[in-house]
Amino acid sequence: MTGTGSGSRDRTRTAQPRRGRADKATAIVQAACQVFGRDGYSRAGIDAIAAQAGVSTRTIYNHFPGGKAELFRSVMRWSSERVRDEQLAQLRRYLDLERPPHPADLERDLLALARAWVGLMTDFRDHFALVRHIYAEAGHIPADVLDAWQETGPRAVGGEVTSTMAALDELGLIDVHGDPAQATVHFMALISTEITQRSYWGVSPLPQEEADRLTAAGVRTFLRAYGSAS
Repeated sequence: MTGTGSGSRDRTRTAQPRRGRADKATAIVQAACQVFGRDGYSRAGIDAIAAQAGVSTRTIYNHFPGGKAELFRSVMRWSSERVRDEQLAQLRRYLDLERPPHPADLERDLLALARAWVGLMTDFRDHFALVRHIYAEAGHIPADVLDAWQETGPRAVGGEVTSTMAALDELGLIDVHGDPAQATVHFMALISTEITQRSYWGVSPLPQEEADRLTAAGVRTFLRAYGSAS
């Protein structure tokens, strides 16, 4: 019995450093997200990230031996996963295909989804600041990092929206003209592009009334193009 207890305590002692290491890595990633969002990829330095995280530069390299590129990849994956999960949760909330919307309610539901997604620019300011820098600095960011970001976030969300568009088409609620992927591109552009550009990716948010007007106009335009003829 004594030997079993000692072994249990030993396992506990060895498990704790691993949890501590994971917590430290998460703290570094969170701090790096703020610094990359503020300074961009090219200007952000490991020293500034270490200062923000309250650790030494050696600690950062111990966790991320690949330096800034590896850390940025981890930041984008972590941040994109959080936003992706929230976007998908809202997609399922407002367009629940297990209980398809009544045709008369489709505009209402699309508008609720659009407003919720636009609101994420406020809820996840650091993430969208990162995205703004990605578009500005794409030529200076490693291609594999860009691809990892797209695969984790935009492509994953786009795939789910495309499946939803195809399902709405099958239900006769919209007509995607045989191309649900194109309908997805148009929907996402119509509900957010002008708001994104005018607010500089949420840096200078538009008045809520103006943002609501733009999302409503985007949804109406989408339905004029893709609304069911039946």
